[in-house]
Amino acid sequence: MLIYGVALLSGCLLIGMVIGEAVGLAIGVDANVGGVGIAMLLLVLASNSPMFRKITEGNAGAGIQFWSAMYIPIVIAMAARQNVAAATEGGLLALTAGIAAVAVSFALVPILSKIGEKPERGSE
Repeated sequence: MLIYGVALLSGCLLIGMVIGEAVGLAIGVDANVGGVGIAMLLLVLASNSPMFRKITEGNAGAGIQFWSAMYIPIVIAMAARQNVAAATEGGLLALTAGIAAVAVSFALVPILSKIGEKPERGSE
């Protein structure tokens, strides 16, 4: 019953895009602001909501889990492609800011990974 997963995914995407467009209009930007992120949050909330409990069990639940897992990387890749195209048109400052953000993110990976580590048994 993958169709329930597709229906839930589509509904969340449509609602997220409408909200993103509304946010863009509200702040005076001619773009969708945060629609993909809002859609992702809606999908996570909806797939874990008691309201959708009946359709999230059994084969339908497997479909929703499948599309929930597929949605994030696919949509993020699509959004990243758009951001790269806009950054290359935006000039050197946008390109520098993008490279700096990636460099800082890579630098923070070891620090953030140590936060969640459990201490070794012998060092207590």
